Amino acid sequence: MSNQTSLRVADLPQNTSTPFDLRPDAKELAVIREDLGLLGLRKLSFVGDVRAEGKRDWMLAGKLGATVIQPCVVTLEPVTTRIDVPVTRVYLADWTDPDEEEFEIPEGDESEPLGHEIDPGLVMTEALSLALPQYPRKDGAELEQADYTEPGKQAMTDEDAKPFAGLASLRDALKKDE
Repeated sequence: MSNQTSLRVADLPQNTSTPFDLRPDAKELAVIREDLGLLGLRKLSFVGDVRAEGKRDWMLAGKLGATVIQPCVVTLEPVTTRIDVPVTRVYLADWTDPDEEEFEIPEGDESEPLGHEIDPGLVMTEALSLALPQYPRKDGAELEQADYTEPGKQAMTDEDAKPFAGLASLRDALKKDE
């Protein structure tokens, strides 16, 4: 899909925007679905434009829409989610890589280095991946409490693991001793 949607920066007009309207066919949807580990993918569209930002930078702005089907994290049953999100990327000619080893990119930073091409198809797949629910859950699905311990011993519960759970019983025992 990448080769079909790439826009050569040198061919883009400075004074007007270049629109794109991507609606992958069934074959392309199957590849994206497989790459993202989805059970299903329908109605994928990415519509927007690329325009000059100043003299040397470029901006891609669009709207991503898709219906995705993922396995529920609790029951593994299919969960359908509709995604409709705005997508923006700013391609900077004077991009500099951070020197620090553990540099953290600020949340919401949409800037990237400007290359020879801008690929709305690649941005579409990346944006879809980022917009997917991390823990899709079927309505009403809840994790049951699982108790694991040696035979004959009392299993530790979630309540036992709370840091101050034992202090109340200790306080009560000390009050009895007084």
